[in-house]
Amino acid sequence: MANEREKQAAARRSLAFVRDGYVVGLGSGSTASYAIRYIGERVREGLKIRGIPTSARSRDLALSAAIPLTTLEENPLVDVTIDGADEIDPALNLIKGGGGALLREKIIASASRVVVIIADSTKQVQILGRSPLPVEIVPFAGALLAARIAALGASVQLRRDGAGKPFVTDEGHHILDSNFGQIADPAQLAGKLDRMPGVAEHGLFLNMAHVVLVGRGKEVLELNSVRRDPPGPEQAAVTAKDP
Repeated sequence: MANEREKQAAARRSLAFVRDGYVVGLGSGSTASYAIRYIGERVREGLKIRGIPTSARSRDLALSAAIPLTTLEENPLVDVTIDGADEIDPALNLIKGGGGALLREKIIASASRVVVIIADSTKQVQILGRSPLPVEIVPFAGALLAARIAALGASVQLRRDGAGKPFVTDEGHHILDSNFGQIADPAQLAGKLDRMPGVAEHGLFLNMAHVVLVGRGKEVLELNSVRRDPPGPEQAAVTAKDP
């Protein structure tokens, strides 16, 4: 229950980054789901925004919350994305993809002027790699890529669904959960995975988060990145006050 309260607190704080008229990237996962529900409450109170969901699940939740939706074709620039993370290191690098939506999540984050990550305190780590790194792959190359990723030092397991069948992403791909242990050089590993034909995406989100909001007990800790180009002046003026 404590973790859920921390998630809820971080999600509520993230609404300070959402303004009337914005295009908002709607993340996936349990913490992002709280944010979608809270945004829906604001929409019903009169907030005018359009959302771009990062997964079929977040799309369905947004529709149930009466949030108007749009697409990257209609709006290639996203004002702010609010999403969760599986791990967050001190440099605000992330591991994402525990819910299987990493490809769309990374695409929408890359199109966003501001990326706000919300999480409970258990997601903070000193070094990435406490949990397996999801690698989204083309099914045709599954055995080949499992061997190549294992050759980098990982224990690799094909993700399966509740019925024991290979988990299938919204884009029709599979996921290899790859346990590297502590990842000493995330950028180097990301580069190696990027160069493997058949890898659609991986869960290392490096230099992408502008702001991380971490629920910690009764407080929300705000962490700001200095490693990306700063947001535009309108976004830079936004502070994380309680909505």
